[in-house]
Amino acid sequence: MSGKWLVLVAWWGVLGALPTSGLAKSLLWDCSDPKGAGPGRCNVQYFVHTNAPSVATQRMANSLGSNASFSSQKMVLSESSQAKKSLYSEEEIFYMNCRAAYLAVFKSSLENIKSKEQLCLVLQQAGRNPSQKTIDKYWTPQTITLNFDDFCNILKKEKPATKTELIKAFLKVNTNNDGYILHTELYKILTMRGEKMTVQEVNAITELADVNSNGKLDYNKFCKLYMTTIEQCCKTALEKLEVDSRLRCQQFGSQIETSSERPTKSSSRTTRKIDHKSAPTRGDSRTSSRPSSSQNCRASISSTISMSTSRNTNSELIESNTVKDWQCAQAKGCFFLEEDGEIITHRYKLYLPQRSTVYITIKPLNLSQLEGKTSSWLSVDTAVYVLKENESQENLQLVSFTEVRNKEMFKWKGELGSGIYWLIPFTTGCRLKKINKQITGEAKLVYKDEDGELALTKEFKAALSDIFEMIDLDGNGLLSLEEYNFFELRTSGEKCDEEAWAVCRENFDTKKNELTRQGFMDLHLMEANDHEGDPSDLWVTLLSLGYNKALEMIEACPFVIDIYAEKCKPRIKAINLEAGSRQLNRAVCTSVVKKGDAKVLDNGESIIVYTYKSDARITSVIENKSENKVVIHVNNEQSKNCVNNRELNIFAVEVAPKSMMVCQHVMSLNEQEDWIYNCVYSLLP
Repeated sequence: MSGKWLVLVAWWGVLGALPTSGLAKSLLWDCSDPKGAGPGRCNVQYFVHTNAPSVATQRMANSLGSNASFSSQKMVLSESSQAKKSLYSEEEIFYMNCRAAYLAVFKSSLENIKSKEQLCLVLQQAGRNPSQKTIDKYWTPQTITLNFDDFCNILKKEKPATKTELIKAFLKVNTNNDGYILHTELYKILTMRGEKMTVQEVNAITELADVNSNGKLDYNKFCKLYMTTIEQCCKTALEKLEVDSRLRCQQFGSQIETSSERPTKSSSRTTRKIDHKSAPTRGDSRTSSRPSSSQNCRASISSTISMSTSRNTNSELIESNTVKDWQCAQAKGCFFLEEDGEIITHRYKLYLPQRSTVYITIKPLNLSQLEGKTSSWLSVDTAVYVLKENESQENLQLVSFTEVRNKEMFKWKGELGSGIYWLIPFTTGCRLKKINKQITGEAKLVYKDEDGELALTKEFKAALSDIFEMIDLDGNGLLSLEEYNFFELRTSGEKCDEEAWAVCRENFDTKKNELTRQGFMDLHLMEANDHEGDPSDLWVTLLSLGYNKALEMIEACPFVIDIYAEKCKPRIKAINLEAGSRQLNRAVCTSVVKKGDAKVLDNGESIIVYTYKSDARITSVIENKSENKVVIHVNNEQSKNCVNNRELNIFAVEVAPKSMMVCQHVMSLNEQEDWIYNCVYSLLP
């Protein structure tokens, strides 16, 4: 496959049925070595034609984490890879395809995606055909760069096209079902709707001899050509990985040697030592759990930890009757799951006027529930990292974090000096993740009463009451302007100014210049009336707060933080709402390095894997002290009753020179059963 010979149009959704419905996209593929890097690279110039659908459209993506998607991934393996297919798991095939696509565009998977254009290009290289809406979903105004992990997560969410979907889309236009679209109709659709294509771009489609004749496009041939090209492009990238020895060494596969040794982690914290023997030499003789080639990796280490079922902590940090006389401050907040899997949360400042013993707890907030419904978020793990503020916010030092567990509560007790501290809530993402739950019917939000007036349904009122409880950060039963603005920023991206707040106080029930629960309800009733009962904007609010169309909060976890101080009155204030920051990542790494067990992965003692075990989770951090990047293959297949934040048992990470990174968080899948963490780390050459 070479030369400029393919111009493809992928149709998606409902086309032509309505004046403002439908989505069409075209790709110009050039596999003639665009970068001068030899045959096999694909240059993708894309044109997008889109009309905002007035009916539901189907996305062409297929989650690479699902079983269905792997069938299409397996199709693009080269012949040599097909011969080895029995050696690869579905997850390994997924990552090989991810890496092949990424390295067809970038020199290294350490290189970041720096623009929308690059994101579109690398998604197309992976067999996707993203719309502008899809690109905007992952590249927001706040996005600066995306890395290889982000790219893999996107591919897990966006499905590849199928021939059946394309044919169905064409049939929306070709009402007589004869297999052809007139060029005149094609020009009309592609040049007059949405993000319009130019006449020259449409000409490139109609001039394809293989799929056009007598002024018509044969869309059955076109769809076959499109699917063949997608598969060929992915196959070409994979073949390049196999031919190029340097890239082949970075493949993610089960051919990596895994050690059968499974040393048990030491629980001693007093004299933690680095295990130098855990890094095998090249001459070590080891057996593999599957057929493998010893020259494919330089070293492997394994870590096995047996964990018992979750129980209450026998030794309490402090008795409840001891702290009941201490002064207390409380703050509520929430973890929100973004569309791309990122977790947003409130961050706080803690003010201590003098040195004092302090007791800090965090737990999921148990909101009122309708009969028969349970709180899915109560099983979500929570923690608070305490960081001391020095000269600037950028220079925050880790003090400690809540690691002792008592049921769903995590806590810490210690002495803090006077000053300002940052409290950064944290959850691993093992249990707060996207849930593809089938909804049989959309919950009703409003109805007309006997007088013909709009009213809120009982179910919607219950949801609004829970939301009020969640956004009432100080727990005083009222919403201040500051608290309301956190709600507005999350749901609309805007703030309410003093003038607008004054109007709100005049029209809705308030107390002490703060909005009451009833006032909050009435505010949403007014919104429903403003839109004549159309619940669309109300659903925007609910969905942004983690609710689904059945009015279940499944993508958020409200929590409550309590701070007790023995000798002074602590004050806590919510400062912002943001995703995991550099300070939080550094704090997690620092805590694992300080408290975890360390094993050296290489002979030069420059690659170290730290494993930290608490009552509820296991976290591993990889440190690279060398001057070069390293690629670590991670295999969790022998673990039992485990779930990790990456949602994959086999993956690989690249660690930049002179840096450290969180490799994974692992928790029990079923808390009522014992679980075994068994992870093999292999250093790739």
